[in-house]
Amino acid sequence: MSSEITLFVNPTAGRGRGAHAAQPAASALRAAGFSVRTVVGTDAPDGLARLRAAVRAGTGAVIAVGGDGMVSLALQALAGTDVPLGVVAVGTGNDFARTLGLPVRQPERAGRLAAAALKEGRIREIDLGRVADTWYGTVLCSGFDSKVNDRGNRMRLPAGRFKYDLAMIAELAAFRPFPYRITLDGGRVVETEATLVAVGNGASYGGGMRICADAVPDDGLLDVTVVGDCSRTTLLTVFPRVYRGTHLGHPKVSVHRARTVTLEAAGLTAYADGEPVGPLPVTAECVPGALRLLT
Repeated sequence: MSSEITLFVNPTAGRGRGAHAAQPAASALRAAGFSVRTVVGTDAPDGLARLRAAVRAGTGAVIAVGGDGMVSLALQALAGTDVPLGVVAVGTGNDFARTLGLPVRQPERAGRLAAAALKEGRIREIDLGRVADTWYGTVLCSGFDSKVNDRGNRMRLPAGRFKYDLAMIAELAAFRPFPYRITLDGGRVVETEATLVAVGNGASYGGGMRICADAVPDDGLLDVTVVGDCSRTTLLTVFPRVYRGTHLGHPKVSVHRARTVTLEAAGLTAYADGEPVGPLPVTAECVPGALRLLT
């Protein structure tokens, strides 16, 4: 393993926490005897191009400093390689770190953990989801939640997460279930009216909403959570339970497990790890052991 470690930094993550978090992470790695190279892109495509170049040139590990968006970019460069990923989670949602039991908003502790894992060879192989050539670590969503994302992304004001709260209110006003066709492992077909369908490699999205609460990121399967045909009242009753994962016991919620999942529904966009993947239909597959993670 190369002794040079790549810090992949989003300086704007968590309203500036990314820039401050990089320093204790770098200090912990240097104290453990590693040299550190920092990669910062001018935007997401530039950052990914720079990271891919660093991986091709040879690096002992990549430490993503930021939120789930930064981890998502890192997955595109590291999936299927031997280069391990460490995470210093200082973003807004941090669902990847939550799913894997890594420190959240504790950059010094996260840096020390990554350095110790490198020294001691503590590496866990985990699965990733893949849609075409896009990799994801947590949840692919579609339906009501993706409609909220679509609307929020179109809004210029207000800034921050508040616009997604407003987008949710607007989508509730226009709420209706969507007719889905869900194909599991290329065989079993589920045709249903659903509020949303989430395909999880990990448990949570949206900053701790445990939509696929029982998902295990190294079992070779994707968990498919289907929230059925709900009224507005039922949806507002069920949704707060998502933070505890107790929504899975509601009669309107069903769970399936499969290696491949095809979602078909008109007029919906799929989002994976919070990033737009494209319009349905999409096919997600679980790729076992696709990522080596420092733990």
